[in-house]
Order: sequence, then structure tokens, then C-alpha cells
Amino acid sequence: MRMSCLAAGLAAGVFLLFGCSGGPGKTAAADFEWVTVDEDYEPRDIIEEFIKADTLRQGIAPVEIRNYGRNAGVLKAFRGARFAGPNPTVLSMTWPGLDDWMLVDIKHPHETGREIERTILYVMVRGQWMVGDSGKLEF
Repeated sequence: MRMSCLAAGLAAGVFLLFGCSGGPGKTAAADFEWVTVDEDYEPRDIIEEFIKADTLRQGIAPVEIRNYGRNAGVLKAFRGARFAGPNPTVLSMTWPGLDDWMLVDIKHPHETGREIERTILYVMVRGQWMVGDSGKLEF
């Protein structure tokens, strides 16, 4: 009797931890806020600095970004041309010498009036940042 109560309690705890939250480390895009990048925006990191300079150079500012940083839960939801749900180990195997990586959503109006939204996977290999892939998030 005592063992079955313990098992039932443990099962309920596991359900609450994994069932309601979607599992450990699961993150939704809604957990991150959109910010507007224009000439007055103060970038928080080198990638945001690059995005700001590039959009101002192209004349498409302002754009909106959602910076996920190195969130492995969001990386798992990434679907691009090269990857479908990768993890940091897969990135390290793809780019020997991988120092860092970052995911950023970018949203901006297209000249046709449509809004374009893409998720960009930036990777730093041997001290150099580059675009590793682009696609979308599927939670």
C-alpha cells in the first residue's frame, strides 16, 4: 500500500513537471520579446550590432528582432535549409572550431507590402561570425 502511494505521488510529480510544462528546457518564442532596431537602438551584442548596421546600410530599418541567444530549447525547434531540430553537438560537428552560436528572428516589411519573418542561425567559427542557416521555428 505504502509503495503504491509513493509510486502514484511520483507519477503525479513527473506529470506536473513534464506534462504541463512541455518538458524540461522547453521554451516558446513568446517567452522572448520583439524589439525594434532603428538608428537609435543600442545593440546588446555583436550580432545585434551587425543587424543594425546591415539594415541601416540596406535602407530597410526599422526591423524587429527577437534574440534567443544560445537557447538550446529554441534551437531544437529550428527548421532551416541545413538543419531540422539540431542540438549544440550537431552544430559543433558541422563546424569544427565552433566557438559560439546564436538564433535571432528578424521581421521586416518587404517592398511588396508583405511582412517577411525569418529565423537566422549565426555561428562563430574560429572567432569569425557568419550565417550558418536560415529558416523558421516550429514549436
